Amino acid sequence: MSQVSSKSGLKQGIIDGLPLLGGYIPVAISFGVIAIQAGFSTLEATLISVFIYAGASQFLLVAMVASGAPLWLAVCMTLLVNVRHVVYAPNLVPYLPQSKAWPYLMHGLTDQIFALAHTRLPSMEDTKKVDWFKGVSMVAWFSWILGTALGGIAGDSLTQKWPILDSVMPFALPALFVVLLAPKFSNKLWSVTLLVTISIALFVALSSFKNAAIPLAALCGALTFYLLTSHVERTQSHAN
Repeated sequence: MSQVSSKSGLKQGIIDGLPLLGGYIPVAISFGVIAIQAGFSTLEATLISVFIYAGASQFLLVAMVASGAPLWLAVCMTLLVNVRHVVYAPNLVPYLPQSKAWPYLMHGLTDQIFALAHTRLPSMEDTKKVDWFKGVSMVAWFSWILGTALGGIAGDSLTQKWPILDSVMPFALPALFVVLLAPKFSNKLWSVTLLVTISIALFVALSSFKNAAIPLAALCGALTFYLLTSHVERTQSHAN
């Protein structure tokens, strides 16, 4: 019975991960193209996607290295952009059963996986959750690696043949993220949190501190959610 449950959890994770291909592959191709243009080899660009696997941070890392920035500064900025994961992981803890696999599986935690996990995990049996996360994160990771390699090998020829791809590809991942988060807007608490996060991200992105937009918005969103939930809990305790 446990084997059936395990297999069904893995299979469900793979199925749930398939829509991510539409967002990950185009943006990964874009990264592969940019990395090659910045002087990286296809192998180097692919290895960045294998080991760093950090979306926007990869673009930032490549741009800073190409511009001659010190390696320590490039690493620090990459970590700064990724600090949002410090907020992501604790938010998933209430939905995760105990498992020694989680420290390794957290390499697969991305913005889109986080949004998808928040939607799927609360209604899923505990026996399926680890395998579901394995399935969905492996689909996303492999698609990102494949897209990077494809961008490194044939990206330039693709964008030359269809110039519109240069404009369309960068929007695929943000669009997918919005679609995955859409169900949360039916909840007032999440609606306020998401609106605050989006507003701060846009405001900072339009300022001279563009690289700080994601971490600042994530921290402000987390603080907003914490304050709202604390207020709701206090109100409920007083009512009782």
